[in-house]
Amino acid sequence: MSQSQKRDVGFKSCRVFCTKFKFQTEKRRSDNSSLFLQAHQNLTEMAQFGFENDIHSILKLDMPITNAPIARWQRKASSSNTSGRNTLSPGKSANVSLSSSKTPTKTPGKNKKTPSKMGGDRFIPTRNNKQMDVANFLLTKENEPADANPTLSIESQKAWSVALNGYNIEDAKILHLGGKPLNAPEGYQNNLKVLYSQVSTPASLKKTRYISSTPDKILDAPDLNLLDWSSRNVLAVALDNSVYLWDASQGDITLLVKLEREEDYICSLSWTKEGSYLAVGTSDCKVQLWDVENQKRLRSMTSHTARVSSLSWNDYILSSGSRSGHIHHHDVRVADHLISTLAGHSQEVCGLKWSPDGRYLASGGNDNLVCLWPRVQEGSSNSEGQLIRCLSEHQGAVKALAWCPWQSNILASGGGTSDRHIRIWNVNSGSCVSSLDTQSQISSLVFAPNYKELVSAHGFAHHNVVIWKYPSLSKVSELNGHDGRVLSLVLSPDNTTVATVAGDETIRLWKSFEMDPVKKKAKERLVSSASSVIHQSIR
Repeated sequence: MSQSQKRDVGFKSCRVFCTKFKFQTEKRRSDNSSLFLQAHQNLTEMAQFGFENDIHSILKLDMPITNAPIARWQRKASSSNTSGRNTLSPGKSANVSLSSSKTPTKTPGKNKKTPSKMGGDRFIPTRNNKQMDVANFLLTKENEPADANPTLSIESQKAWSVALNGYNIEDAKILHLGGKPLNAPEGYQNNLKVLYSQVSTPASLKKTRYISSTPDKILDAPDLNLLDWSSRNVLAVALDNSVYLWDASQGDITLLVKLEREEDYICSLSWTKEGSYLAVGTSDCKVQLWDVENQKRLRSMTSHTARVSSLSWNDYILSSGSRSGHIHHHDVRVADHLISTLAGHSQEVCGLKWSPDGRYLASGGNDNLVCLWPRVQEGSSNSEGQLIRCLSEHQGAVKALAWCPWQSNILASGGGTSDRHIRIWNVNSGSCVSSLDTQSQISSLVFAPNYKELVSAHGFAHHNVVIWKYPSLSKVSELNGHDGRVLSLVLSPDNTTVATVAGDETIRLWKSFEMDPVKKKAKERLVSSASSVIHQSIR
């Protein structure tokens, strides 16, 4: 073989060797690249799994929170000197081992008893989406490095936070169990009904009614014992054996009656419904009728055998009660005036009242009885009335009687010193609806319709006037001022003032029932003027 051929063979062998070496080198490189790519992929997947696990833990808020109480399982773990699993936080590196994300197979401290310490598992209430966003932001922000040169001042950050979120984000709480609720989104409509509100209602803003403790007027009246107020605003006052008229509107005083004998005296007074005529009962067993406008006595009726101690009108029928225990009905239109006699009391009839509808007559006596009588039948003459029922619960004399103007079947009665009780009766059933011990003698009763109250006058031992709320009979006010036993009380025609007469020889006017001007005008529009009932002149 020539030298040139040997050289060619050597070049070929060298070229083959280089080709093989290059191929092997490239193969090793490709194998290394594959291994590197596979290792990089594994590391990426592990990092992604750890990062997703971290994010999932943050969203569930199962991670410990700064300044939050230690979790129950961590307390158990520390007490049993066992190490719990490492927890994740948003600030950790993404290169996390797979084993660190696994749930421990055994609960730390499981075999230990629960420590008897105060506190327990955290209470996490239901959150809305906005609260979740704020919680995620706060947890992420805790692990971020503080900015050495903040671009915004604290005041500016607070202003932006309030403008964007409705509150300062620095003051926000992850667990918020109190305070005002967040504002509703714009355009949100709540269809729920309001069951309770702290806003003051018109009823709660209503002013408390003021009742003066001092009388509006005081009139001196020696030897005073009786009074009655007419629908024309004229007050009739009995002073011993005389009757005076006091015009409450003008203040004029007129002497109407003067008995002929000095030893006689006035025992009872009663105005007609229209206020034109006045009936006067005397100690000489007579009943006189007076025309007030003309100041003239129309007639004097004699039928009783003892003093006439009580009077009451029902249209043209005048009923009179006597010390003998009898009640007489007088038809004032006819000459033969006595049409009926009622015998139900064994002692003096000291209280007598017709009901507003004219159906019943109530009588009270010194025999401690309250009797109910029917209406006088048209055309009856000299007949004895039939007693409806007799109420015997009182333990003392019954002088105070009052019918309820807004409930025609309700009667109030008051007992004397031995009884001291106010009793409310349902006359239809005869039952006592309610009873109240006033601890004092009751001399007079009247209903005040403006506020639906009951007013009582008292003798021994209180000597005062008391206003009671009806029907609860709770005390509204006391009117003190009289120095002696309060003998009687009457209500003004406008139902705003009560007049009282007492043993201290004074008349006191108490303006205790004035209505609100708006309510007063509304009531005046509803009330029509009363027409005269007596069509025939009294003979």
